[in-house]
Amino acid sequence: MPCSSRPTRPRWLAAVLGRPALALPFALAGAAAALGVEGWGEPHLSVLPRTSEEAARIAAATAAPSDVSKPQRFEDLPAGAATVRARLGTDAFSQPSGNMDFARELDFKLGNALFRRDWVSAPSSTSASDGLGPLFNARSCQSCHVRDGRGRAPEPGEEALSIFLRVSVPAPDGESHGIPGFHPTAPDPVYGGQIQDKAVQGQTPEGSFSVTWEEVEVLLAGGEIARLRHPTYEATDLAFGPLAPGTMLSPRVAPQMIGLGLLEAVPEADILALADEGDADGDGISGRANAVWSTEFGRPMLGRFGHKAGTATIREQSAAAFSGDMGLSTTLFPQAAGECTEAEIGCRAAPAGAAEGEVELDDASLDLVAFYARNLGVPGRRAPDDGTVLQGKAIFHEAGCPACHQPSFVTHRLDDRPEQSFQLVWPYTDLLLHDMGEGLADHRPEGRATGTEWRTAPLWGIGMTEQVTGVGSYLHDGRARTLLEAVLWHDGEGRESRDAVVALNPADRAALVRFLESL
Repeated sequence: MPCSSRPTRPRWLAAVLGRPALALPFALAGAAAALGVEGWGEPHLSVLPRTSEEAARIAAATAAPSDVSKPQRFEDLPAGAATVRARLGTDAFSQPSGNMDFARELDFKLGNALFRRDWVSAPSSTSASDGLGPLFNARSCQSCHVRDGRGRAPEPGEEALSIFLRVSVPAPDGESHGIPGFHPTAPDPVYGGQIQDKAVQGQTPEGSFSVTWEEVEVLLAGGEIARLRHPTYEATDLAFGPLAPGTMLSPRVAPQMIGLGLLEAVPEADILALADEGDADGDGISGRANAVWSTEFGRPMLGRFGHKAGTATIREQSAAAFSGDMGLSTTLFPQAAGECTEAEIGCRAAPAGAAEGEVELDDASLDLVAFYARNLGVPGRRAPDDGTVLQGKAIFHEAGCPACHQPSFVTHRLDDRPEQSFQLVWPYTDLLLHDMGEGLADHRPEGRATGTEWRTAPLWGIGMTEQVTGVGSYLHDGRARTLLEAVLWHDGEGRESRDAVVALNPADRAALVRFLESL
């Protein structure tokens, strides 16, 4: 289909289309040495090595297409054999992996029950469900991850339900864990790592936060005008005095849950092969791997999860959420009072939901929740061979979007995770950090991530966000109400792609959005 006002092919498109195929084990050692990350590795995975024949097949399957205007083989199955049917209702993100056998589906259902459980304060007659708080943001995982989808920003005067405010202070003398480029930070000495806006009976919430919106107009080619919302967040009603000087704030909406186990199974080597920290190829796109300290394994690991790739594994991400969001102790984070600091004396003295030396959520339960999170199925593509969708796909490539939104990977061959083992997947992310400019900056570092860097968000399922949660909500703080708004917030390394979209004629721009909606 002719597109008369498409931008000319950008200078970095040749680099994108000619980018080396994945699964390059010979390049890993050099890439790791250049980043100073020889000690990373994947201790959470039981990996079976790839044969040379498999490596060749993977290189062919993940190579950039020669003709982006045509459907690619298997792209209608974004999670490989784990793909699930795209349902029309609000439960589209709540199905188990499509290749899960009946016996393992029971564990998925048990994990789902724990994910949905409303926890109560201690002591309680329902001892299996007590231990909430004393300070918390939510009573259940599902409260933030609404129907396993994304959270959203609050409207003026509305209570924050699926978004919270991270806080930290610079710690120039803090522990860097031997990670090059690590930015040491510390929790606020009174309020900890995030503001808990709820409390059990007899306790006082730490505070709340407010958001004010400023409308920003963007003139698009063809005479269209897009209206973006620029938010300003402020911690309010603080119960224990002001935040420490220099405290950094970052609002975070809960991300969607689908496909996490497949992202965890993408080989570290393939992710590092996409990094170009010094922009050696001159395409304006660097891509940096985040390295974080793993409490679970007591070592630096590649960050994959969270808006800044601040956590290495699903299990640790789940345990951190139980501690920070609900105040529930696990063996990874055994503090019975959750995030309560030493300055919060009343919180520390509140009853716990477990005897001394025990935890409120045992390892068996944590493992079930992690299994559930690992196996939420990715819905299949909607009409990937539609003419308008294919037109949008071509524009997506011509605008250079795959430089960050890497279309496909092949997961590790795993001997204990059959649902994630050796699958060709299409998440549209490189799992790397990119500088997105001042407009999206939170000026709060995390691991190796700076205050302007964010992990490339996976795009699979993004077109079903509004169907699942009832509201369009995109980017780390939910400021974007539409997919086009999310694109228009791109700056920094994403500026050229954004400008290319601004310059499109309205029909081509609509086709690009239609492609994104099909993912």
